[in-house]
Amino acid sequence: MSEQEPLFIDGKDLPGFHSLLGYRQVSWEENEAVLELELQPRHLNLGGVIHGGVLTSLLDIVLAQAGTHCPYPGRMRKAITLSLTTTFTGQCSGGTIKVTGRKRAGGTRIFNSTGEVHDEKGNLLAIAEGTFRIRSGSDKPEGVPI
Repeated sequence: MSEQEPLFIDGKDLPGFHSLLGYRQVSWEENEAVLELELQPRHLNLGGVIHGGVLTSLLDIVLAQAGTHCPYPGRMRKAITLSLTTTFTGQCSGGTIKVTGRKRAGGTRIFNSTGEVHDEKGNLLAIAEGTFRIRSGSDKPEGVPI
């Protein structure tokens, strides 16, 4: 984990849609972010396994975070998703999943990240690749006030 505590340690204080997911920030540092989610019935589809929308949402978040780390307390950097491709490779219906995103390449405003989701046993549930654009005003390392 980076020296600065992540903005949102548990799922209780997350803003907007993020609070519906209820994930926990495990780490967030330059070029890498990690989330965990303890699966609840609300995360499952009609078949009783994790919903693909939950996996895609978590991957979207962690891939964007991988390219937007801000080391300055009380500030953050923001990005918008330009494209996101998700491939589902497994299923689970309980336990805690781990979502990891890594920045792979990029310039001053556009970057690419990849990510994976694993269950508690290490089984691969999904992979993703995304392209993101740093939002205007938060393109500098100091970002913008929270």
